[in-house]
Amino acid sequence: MPPARNRIDNQACFLLHSYSWRETSLIVEVFSREHGRLPMVAKGARRPTSALRGTLMAFQPLEISWSGRGEVKTLTQAAWQGGQALLGGVGLLCGYYLNELLLRLLAREDAHPALFDAYAWTLAQLAANQPYEPLLRAFELILLREAGYAPTLDRDADSDEAVETAAEYLFIAERGPVRVPEQRGELPAIPGRVLLAMAAGDFSAPETLAHAKTLMRRLIQYHLGGQALESRRILMELQEL
Repeated sequence: MPPARNRIDNQACFLLHSYSWRETSLIVEVFSREHGRLPMVAKGARRPTSALRGTLMAFQPLEISWSGRGEVKTLTQAAWQGGQALLGGVGLLCGYYLNELLLRLLAREDAHPALFDAYAWTLAQLAANQPYEPLLRAFELILLREAGYAPTLDRDADSDEAVETAAEYLFIAERGPVRVPEQRGELPAIPGRVLLAMAAGDFSAPETLAHAKTLMRRLIQYHLGGQALESRRILMELQEL
């Protein structure tokens, strides 16, 4: 007798992406609080009578169940948990940007409860029309830390001493901040006070926000191997308009 299929019930998650599969089904990528990013097949989800048809919505809190031992699980149940306003306008584009970051930077089946909570909180703030730039910078930093890509911001990578407020630093993607040498090359200098603010999650100062935007973009591109993010391109085009 074959072994019973693994079954996981009643897990908090968000839908990151979906696309059609065969005639009536969907392949979905979900971000689960306790199980991380997972691909699943939602059989029959495109049928008019399917209970899943109106439930699998992006940016909305879901509770799902699934089964299966392979890489692609089988979604067996999904219920909308409510309490989340719909995203619109720039907030909606920001939501797609967050989803693309999670899809591109997170390994599958690697749980990150703190990142899940940060994602849910960020969506709620975007839905409430809070300024999106500080929200994106804070989420990018948390994501890089959780994925193991973010060097320490508040320690000098050469000396392991605390970053000094009045000093200037270069940020090396593989290592972290180092004091500006006489020959700094092409990397922009970042004030120590900015690095300390970022380490504390404080993006309220315009100076911090400007440096953080440049640095986060550079780090994300580095860890994506230079591949472009489609959602970022669209967001930048809208900003130019």
